Amino acid sequence: MTLTYSSYLKIPELLSLQQPASGRDGKAEHDETLFIVIHQVYELWFKQQLHECRLLQKCLESGDDPMAISTLRRMLTILKVMVSQLDVLETMTPLGFHSFRERLHSSSGFQSAQFRVFETVLGNRRETARTQFASGSAEHTAIEEAWAAPTLWQSFLRRIARSGFPVAPATMDDVRHTPCEADVSLQDILLTVYRGHPHERVLCELLVDLDEGLQEWRYRHVKMVERTIGFKTGTGGSPGVPYLRSTLFAPLFPDLWVIRTRF
Repeated sequence: MTLTYSSYLKIPELLSLQQPASGRDGKAEHDETLFIVIHQVYELWFKQQLHECRLLQKCLESGDDPMAISTLRRMLTILKVMVSQLDVLETMTPLGFHSFRERLHSSSGFQSAQFRVFETVLGNRRETARTQFASGSAEHTAIEEAWAAPTLWQSFLRRIARSGFPVAPATMDDVRHTPCEADVSLQDILLTVYRGHPHERVLCELLVDLDEGLQEWRYRHVKMVERTIGFKTGTGGSPGVPYLRSTLFAPLFPDLWVIRTRF
């Protein structure tokens, strides 16, 4: 059988996956298709970001800086697309969303296992992510595997340790059970990196860009939810805007931000 555009990309299967819940019990609401497409695309981007992040960690730990830099730049470009997708979602009015919201029942964006894995790999390790999914489920297994592996930050620390910087082994190897926290012992090392090692400084700045990009996505996501449902409880009984606001301005790599007051 000849491989075609359609068969290679599984187009018929792909286009069959948008099935509005409102169409199952009556007239399908127009805006629900957009809602489904946007969130399915987000899941595909999460998949790609995880794919890139695994390569990035491998490159950092093996010393392949050119590939690490190009991979980071690709992740940053994907983040820009993820942010811009919210512009499309915001064309849906609150009335448009509420026309089908009750049909979502217990489903919620808080249940995105891929995003939880992505957060875990980046270093935002929260115990709630481990208990959110049933033990033995594919989602729980994926989160546990990410939890047991080094974070992106630890892979970066291993990279600079290979160049002779005195990073404590425990900092590089211990599995962190909390979100990333500033480590004073690292800050003098990072200042040395910035002041005398321009090659490694490029990696540092790209990590700051990644951190800032994810914070921007969180902020835009919060404002999109707020303009759509205000301060109502989120779908599936999730905390909604108050919880989302609590996640803002929490850096993944706090040491790279703290040292800026010492430049």
